[in-house]
Amino acid sequence: MNKYSPNEEANTEAIRDRALGLGFDVVGFAPAALHENARERLSDFISNGYHGDMGWLAERTQQRSQPTDLWPEAKSVIVVGLNYGQDGDPLDALAKPERGSISVYARGRDYHDVAKKKLRVLARFIADDLNGDVKLFVDTAPVMEKPLAARAGVGWQGKHTNLVSLSAGSWLFLGEIYTTLSLTPTGDSQDSCGSCSQCLSACPTNAFPAPYKLDARRCISYLTIEHKGHIPREFREPIGNRIYGCDDCLAVCPWNKFAHKTSEPDLEARLELRWPRLADLGQLDDPAFRRVFSGSPVKRLGRDRFIRNVLIAIGNSNRSELSDLAEARLADKSPLVRAMAVWALSRLLTPESFENLHDIYRGEETDVNVLKEWVGD
Repeated sequence: MNKYSPNEEANTEAIRDRALGLGFDVVGFAPAALHENARERLSDFISNGYHGDMGWLAERTQQRSQPTDLWPEAKSVIVVGLNYGQDGDPLDALAKPERGSISVYARGRDYHDVAKKKLRVLARFIADDLNGDVKLFVDTAPVMEKPLAARAGVGWQGKHTNLVSLSAGSWLFLGEIYTTLSLTPTGDSQDSCGSCSQCLSACPTNAFPAPYKLDARRCISYLTIEHKGHIPREFREPIGNRIYGCDDCLAVCPWNKFAHKTSEPDLEARLELRWPRLADLGQLDDPAFRRVFSGSPVKRLGRDRFIRNVLIAIGNSNRSELSDLAEARLADKSPLVRAMAVWALSRLLTPESFENLHDIYRGEETDVNVLKEWVGD
């Protein structure tokens, strides 16, 4: 026999209390349906090619844009948010060119693991105590998380397209539970960006063609995390020392005045990931990379793409003492790494020294993209 009333309002409050008791910072409820404008924005994003290499975004678009197409029995969506805010200015690392800047969200334990553990407990409660069928998601299915969060009153999508919360500012991980229960909707969040455009102006690569539109192909987070190939030359200098993600548009949002430090220990930044030394990171082989980033979302990037990013940061560092490290990567097995080693050396060495290295290595190199870097193409 259930210990809660079967009525909609009582179930909603029971789920809210349970979610907050599990450590989620915010919880909201929405019907299992998205507004037409959310579907239009997704269609526009895909048709313009703004998704770049992220082919999975173009797949199952109908299921992504309408929750009941993913699960026809769903009646309500529960959206939870987990604050990952940190102490200090997240952009402080950008002033330390000899060190790498890792996005705030990736400095602690992988949020997928942290949020999913709590979400499973909440889902079990709904299934066992409230007799609701459930499906849970943490960035792992064709779910439009941010529009659903806005519909559930958790926050609104700002001009940078990310979610902004009145209680947590820009630093919020999202998770969803689809359920067959009818629950009381929280109500849509209202856009409170007003005339502010600080997030758009802060972008180092001009990734916003217009307010509320993102061209991921120009976004540093996309380029350093999702993009699997060689990073186009025009973006390398603006990347600076950002070796995994970018927080610029989030960090400058005035609504962060309401942000606070996370209360979740697993999401607190590991000391070694706050301002890691490029000299240390550039020497990582695959086993060492896996060991250093065990339990971190950075691990999913893979060693070769990560070292690609590190070498771009080294090239931007203006630290000639790092040239030996870059030179050692000229013999790396990965063409991604070798290419960026060449680019880094072209910026750290004198033209004469660079040409001497070219004379040594050009007879051994067979990859066309690495050869292009030697001639500055």
